[in-house]
Amino acid sequence: MTLIPEEYQIKTLLNQDTYLVDGELKNWEGQTTPVFSTISSTDDYAPTILGSIPNMGEKEGLEAVAAASAAYNNGQGLWPTMKVADRIKCMSNFVAQMKITRNEVVKYLMWEIGKSLGDSQKEFDRTVEYIYDTIEDYKLLDSNSSRFTKSQGVNALVRRGPLGVVLCLGPYNYPLNETFSLLIPALIMGNTVIFKPAKHGVLLISPLLEAFRSSFPKGTINIVYGRGREVASPIMKSGKVDILALIGNSKSAIALQDQHPNKNRLRLILGLEAKNPAIILPDADLDLAIQECITGSLSFNGQRCTALKILYVHETIADEFNRRFAAKVDALVFGNPWDSSVILTPLPEKDKPTYLQGLIDDAVHKGAKIINDNGGKHTDNYIFPAVLFPVNKEMRVYHEEQFGPVVPIMTFKDIQEPLNDMAESNYGQQVSLFGKDIKTIAPLIDTLVNLVCRVNLNSSCQRGPDVYPFTGRKDSAVGTLSIHDALRSFSIRTFVASKDNDYNNGILQALLDSKDSNFINTDYTL
Repeated sequence: MTLIPEEYQIKTLLNQDTYLVDGELKNWEGQTTPVFSTISSTDDYAPTILGSIPNMGEKEGLEAVAAASAAYNNGQGLWPTMKVADRIKCMSNFVAQMKITRNEVVKYLMWEIGKSLGDSQKEFDRTVEYIYDTIEDYKLLDSNSSRFTKSQGVNALVRRGPLGVVLCLGPYNYPLNETFSLLIPALIMGNTVIFKPAKHGVLLISPLLEAFRSSFPKGTINIVYGRGREVASPIMKSGKVDILALIGNSKSAIALQDQHPNKNRLRLILGLEAKNPAIILPDADLDLAIQECITGSLSFNGQRCTALKILYVHETIADEFNRRFAAKVDALVFGNPWDSSVILTPLPEKDKPTYLQGLIDDAVHKGAKIINDNGGKHTDNYIFPAVLFPVNKEMRVYHEEQFGPVVPIMTFKDIQEPLNDMAESNYGQQVSLFGKDIKTIAPLIDTLVNLVCRVNLNSSCQRGPDVYPFTGRKDSAVGTLSIHDALRSFSIRTFVASKDNDYNNGILQALLDSKDSNFINTDYTL
């Protein structure tokens, strides 16, 4: 075992004994749940206890939804009626305080979910950048709306307004960045929010609680802890949630939707599963394709919805691709997140190696082979990436989103084979296409853009940059997330209209001059 650098050692337990509701950090004196890391702090392997979190239930869930509902107050609350410039000040204050917590949040990203030091730092910095970019985009959105238009004798001032109360549930693999890609636009558009952290990556929110409390009016943001079925379910059953914002599993999303008594008033913003394929054409640059497929399938151990989860390789180049790909996978370094050379890191879910072994065993039983020497080797908190070939449609790994270090490879003779598979799939997020002949690529792109929402040419699938749309077809997503689109997803177009006559125009001019209305103004937000 390598020595843990002093700045990353767990010297004291972080027992989260407060929760944020109605603008107050309330003490928690009920049951708690211990938080363990699968990373060991000792030479003899043992999970490391990091601290504990409140184990909340229906009472606290309903308390949070009551606070958020009261803060929204049927659109009359301080936050939804606040001037855009003032909401921006609140958000700017929050991000300034957030930046101070960088080292602590990064430390817990490594311990709680096993993310490498570099990727943990990148996640924090990218999230800060995301908030600043959201502020700037919101300024532009509001400024472009700060004018009256006239059509067919009707004057109108059209803006985007909030929708109400948001239940925000983020994922464990990007517990800061992807959670905030929901939380930040939901807040800045004037909604009030209830946020429950994911099953892993919970303690890293603790350093941010005071920043949330002090930056926003009471009840605007409420943070509770516990299992989804015990906390989120009663929140949904209350019928007071207007938006379900979730990045995670479709079964969870469906279960929560079904608990809402008024489904037609519930807006969904969901980032769900994907089974993103790579298609490697005969003329592909193999050096480039192999490196991008390594990155795409095994960055953060493949625990990304945007990961490449199945590779289609043309039969004429499969032998060479497989040989070189397998060798590259075996050369990847496994270690603890703070080790500078590490690519593969411990899995945060203690049962994940057993699940992955089940996929491997099923594939081998049905005709696949593990083609890399280290594939499937277990350690106490990891299973080394297994490259499986040839994979067929009878295997579980063909259908299931493995969300871990298993790489299934299939061959194809006719390009229609992977296209048909993608059309039949329940998912439609992204694809990676490797090749260079434009006569082949051009019609392929024209088809692929109708099957998925992003075609990555000679590059791995990914979410960023955050200015580009992030969405999916079928069971992969509902709604679009990006800096630009998220502001629209968490709001609705609303406007004031009046017939163009002297009487109405005089009233509108008086409203503008008085500045008594935060909605009817033409101020430009700098």
